[in-house]
Amino acid sequence: MATGIVDLLNSRPYANLPDKLDDPGTAQVVLRPFGQEGPPPAARIEQVRAVRDALVALAGEGGDWADLTARLSAATFGYDFDDGVRLRQVTGDPVLGRIAQEVAALVTAGNWTRLRLCANDECREAFYDNTRSRTRRWHSYEYCGNKVNVAAHRARGK
Repeated sequence: MATGIVDLLNSRPYANLPDKLDDPGTAQVVLRPFGQEGPPPAARIEQVRAVRDALVALAGEGGDWADLTARLSAATFGYDFDDGVRLRQVTGDPVLGRIAQEVAALVTAGNWTRLRLCANDECREAFYDNTRSRTRRWHSYEYCGNKVNVAAHRARGK
């Protein structure tokens, strides 16, 4: 469920990687899980960047839910009831609406706090913490966790 959101967060420029939304072909791949067909228009890219920045801030625990709410306010939803409840987008950009629905599903399931940014300040890759204890700190222990721990050990030895 969170794969699309994690990929969206990791589309930002970080750790010497370029912004994946700068290239229309790559942007299309990043936004495909949210219903993007073909290269996205420039206006959509800018809106997605703003939403992505708000989501990155929230995953890094420095964000404000009101900021995300404001950025997604044009997407409104209706409800379809049968054996359950299904949200149906009524207005707004359909890709932003799908992003809003994915974030809402994570929050509703109590899994938003599993989205994290790597504790290695040189990396900061987004990841989904699937550990039972919810204490994972590194996107990859083999790469970032080991690197940071070895550096700390060497610094203590001096």
